[in-house]
Amino acid sequence: MKFLDLAKVYIRSGGGGGGAVSFRREKYIEYGGPDGGDGGDGGDVVAEVVDGLNTLIDFRYQQHFFAKNGQPGMGKQRNGRDGDDIVLRVPVGTEILDEDEETVLADLTEVGQRVVLAQGGNGGFGNLHFKSSTNQAPRRANPGQAGVERTLWLRLKLIADVGLLGLPNAGKSTFLAATSNARPKIADYPFTTLHPNLGVVGVDNTEFVVADIPGLIEGAHEGRGIGDRFLGHVERCAALLHLVDGTSETVAEDWQTIIGELEAYGGALADKPRVTVLNKADALDEEELSERKAALEAVAGPVMVMSGVSGAGVKNVLRTLRPIVDAGRAPQKPEDEEDTPWTP
Repeated sequence: MKFLDLAKVYIRSGGGGGGAVSFRREKYIEYGGPDGGDGGDGGDVVAEVVDGLNTLIDFRYQQHFFAKNGQPGMGKQRNGRDGDDIVLRVPVGTEILDEDEETVLADLTEVGQRVVLAQGGNGGFGNLHFKSSTNQAPRRANPGQAGVERTLWLRLKLIADVGLLGLPNAGKSTFLAATSNARPKIADYPFTTLHPNLGVVGVDNTEFVVADIPGLIEGAHEGRGIGDRFLGHVERCAALLHLVDGTSETVAEDWQTIIGELEAYGGALADKPRVTVLNKADALDEEELSERKAALEAVAGPVMVMSGVSGAGVKNVLRTLRPIVDAGRAPQKPEDEEDTPWTP
């Protein structure tokens, strides 16, 4: 199944049905009076989060969603039927954006969440509604309210606990494949990963989700390489795992390249808890490993060492990430809430 994380949709809610102008006409009954019913309300356009989806691919083949109009009112005090709603089923982590692609209308992060994107029009009043002591035979009715038409963007940000960062060929996909049942594409050329991958990692009876995104290069925020459009998938992560290729002769510059792209991307991404790991230790002798670790620590602070291929040091990395993930999952207490002793 193709991965799609951005889709444009055109929606329109249903218009309300018009009210009816009608009078009761029955044999032997004088002064039957008005009996025109009200029109039905138009259907809403609703977005709902459902389980089992992890891509917006369904919206590649259908972009137009129109709710049903309400039925007009009829005589004998019969109201029109309400129009049926139409539901856009989206995966967890979907953002609803306005047409400008900047204004966030809704952020759907839990299964079962529903949000009305376009309200259906109200049905018009029939002439029965306007009957009064001074106007016992009204000959007017309201038309139904028109529906709402708008263009929206759906943007998916994956829900994961840990996000993998690094230059192309830093070993991110190898790490994901070694620690989970995910099977991302692995090869010895840059940009092997073209779309994000998710894997469930287990350590010490605890499981958390790791997201692997395509590698970044210098100038990604300007659109170079694949660009930084996939960084949104790690915005929700509790921690970032930054892998640096130990076989590179410029490990410090490689680390700085990724940090520069995070800062250029903006938001709180650059301030998230981050674990820096020197990867591919199996391809280095002890002297080279010591030199490159020292060079990386000079700019990045504490650095861990591992090999995704041989598995050396992988468990230690996962155990370092675990408390950060647990802290991110803990419910946050409001700042204005004070710790006060319980009293009956």
